[in-house]
Amino acid sequence: MSITLSTKQKQFLKGLAHHLNPVVMLGGNGLTEGVLAEIDNALNRHELIKVKIAGADRETKGLIIDAIVRETEANAVQTIGHILVLYRPAEEPVIQLPRR
Repeated sequence: MSITLSTKQKQFLKGLAHHLNPVVMLGGNGLTEGVLAEIDNALNRHELIKVKIAGADRETKGLIIDAIVRETEANAVQTIGHILVLYRPAEEPVIQLPRR
């Protein structure tokens, strides 16, 4: 049920995410139910978060990102190195996206 973001909206969210620090960090245990629950809680509170995916090769990182997006129904806004930026609007959105 994730929404489709336009390029303009993604650029806007990238600008907002620039100063954020990662709120969830994946370690050696990889993607667990607890980590998914933490990401889900962070998205409910903040709408826009950064997740750090440490120690994974490119292919594994891609699979982890796909799983996170699928399970949390969030949008992957940007991936830079080991940092993933996720966005999911809250029940009452705080972030006002620009028009498409």
